[in-house]
Amino acid sequence: MLATTSSILLRLASFLFLRWIPGHVFVPVIFTSLAVYSTSIYFSSTKNNSNGIIKSLLTGAPCRQSWATRIAVVINLICGLFTADFLLRGFILYPTADLRFSRVGHISHNTAHLLLREPDAARLPLNVSYMEAHDEDSEPRSWIQVATVDSLSESTDFTTTVTFTNLNPASSYRYALSNNQTGLFVTSPAPDSSAANRLSFLTSSCMKPNFPYDPRRHPLRIPGLDKMTTAISSLPHLPSFMLFLGDFIYIDVPQRFGSSVDHYRSEYRRVYSSPSWTWSAANLPWIHTLDDHEIANDWNYGNTIPPYPAAIEPYLNYHASVNPPAPDAKTENTKSSYTMFTNGPAAFFLLDTRSYRSPSDETILGKAQLNSLLAFLARAEPPHIRWKIISSSVPFTRNWHAGTSDTWGGFLSERRVVFDAMRAAQRTLGIRIVLLSGDRHEFAATRFPPLPDQIQTAEKQENLENGEELVEFCTGPLNMFYLPVRTYYQSGPDDVPLKYLPDGNTKYGLVDIEDASVDSVPSSVLTYSLYIDESVVWKYRLSVPLGLTSESKAQPAASASEAKGASAARSLLPHGEVLVDETVEGWVDAISKVFGWNVMVDHPNKDWVF
Repeated sequence: MLATTSSILLRLASFLFLRWIPGHVFVPVIFTSLAVYSTSIYFSSTKNNSNGIIKSLLTGAPCRQSWATRIAVVINLICGLFTADFLLRGFILYPTADLRFSRVGHISHNTAHLLLREPDAARLPLNVSYMEAHDEDSEPRSWIQVATVDSLSESTDFTTTVTFTNLNPASSYRYALSNNQTGLFVTSPAPDSSAANRLSFLTSSCMKPNFPYDPRRHPLRIPGLDKMTTAISSLPHLPSFMLFLGDFIYIDVPQRFGSSVDHYRSEYRRVYSSPSWTWSAANLPWIHTLDDHEIANDWNYGNTIPPYPAAIEPYLNYHASVNPPAPDAKTENTKSSYTMFTNGPAAFFLLDTRSYRSPSDETILGKAQLNSLLAFLARAEPPHIRWKIISSSVPFTRNWHAGTSDTWGGFLSERRVVFDAMRAAQRTLGIRIVLLSGDRHEFAATRFPPLPDQIQTAEKQENLENGEELVEFCTGPLNMFYLPVRTYYQSGPDDVPLKYLPDGNTKYGLVDIEDASVDSVPSSVLTYSLYIDESVVWKYRLSVPLGLTSESKAQPAASASEAKGASAARSLLPHGEVLVDETVEGWVDAISKVFGWNVMVDHPNKDWVF
């Protein structure tokens, strides 16, 4: 009986750990069960057993046929071996101290930021050069040397940054380092050009190498990154960048091996050592935000308590150093952990929801960051900017009923301040605001109409009817687990679900902005395409009428044509529209309908690892 119980527990825990959710709680269960099973089999080996072959193979119970017992033992030993392999092979065999790599970060219309790592002092000084890429039929161009790196030290884990300046807008460039590192990048269009009306970028969050576990796979391979690279290679226009919303590393999943600076650095190096960084993936600029697993699960202890100081140092060197510049809030944002930038028709603000949050003070942003965000929202933009995109590492919606306090759902007063400022910006600036978030290993699109007590005038009611609302797209993981338990459902009048897709180990969004006609009205159109694995399964469109300005809304119509334009302007922000929905009902949903189960349950105190 003991052998059977421990064997079943071992196999179940191993399956859940290796293929479903790599929680650290499973590790002691697996190895303890294996020890108990091995001991019980040893002491029962000399006894006669009446168990049949099938039962022995399925449950691990000792059998009267010794060969069946031996096969059952091997199966259980393999479970333990696979668990140890997933835990330790990458950590032990790939310390990656000799990693040599380069990548491009934030790119503007005339600058580009390059991160490089070179641990071998014999290759210094390191010359960094670039040239404008050209067709084979074009005249060859000369390399321009932009920097010489004379020394690199352990204090930055042998990394440094180089900035290319005075570049031409909307141009392709090739860079080369004297240690044989090369790459490509493309500058953004000039802000006053017609090409600035178009932008395409990717967004996702959360990735863990070699999950779900496959013993045949390189321990650092990231299947989701491979799938994403395959999908974007078939697009007519490659995205301008990846906006990655946190959990680039999982320092504490499945097991934390330490909390020193060296431990955090090694996790970044392992991810960047992945064979999934093919030529296409490596040349895609990545812009990063900070989330909890770059520090510790559900981190809410500010920026001075350990292990935050150890965690932020490699994040600064590997990510923030080539991120967009920080707002002018140096009294708090000393590590440039929240940033802003513009690209084409959109202005971005990337929030840091970890470094300054304080549950006791009911703030997720901190005072300085909140003020910077409010100033950004109220800021008038040049005519070509029609969108303000706010990214958060955790969801704005409170519709997730697992770990709600770790999201904006735990800071609703501050959320209301932010939402009021967003709606005011939409009313007065002629722009639309879109929210992007990550952290959850599920996809959900949510709209936030104003609450009834916020609709005080007929004008506000008309704006509500015409779609003046906020929309959030929360996407993840790029490569991690998902939960079979449905925890997302509407929890208030201002959090209205548009789409919920929990299943899939690989999910990412493609955001396309371009000028188009919507209902015969010239508009700037934002299309969000959700990918699961390599396929688009859901697509949603939002738009902003191009004739809309804060001045035109106040002008009376003097003619029939102007009346038509005024009517379009009054349709301030048209409702979004589903363009594609090829989703298939998941097995959990199908089973629950058959049996009449409600699988969306509340877990207010559940410590899920997101």
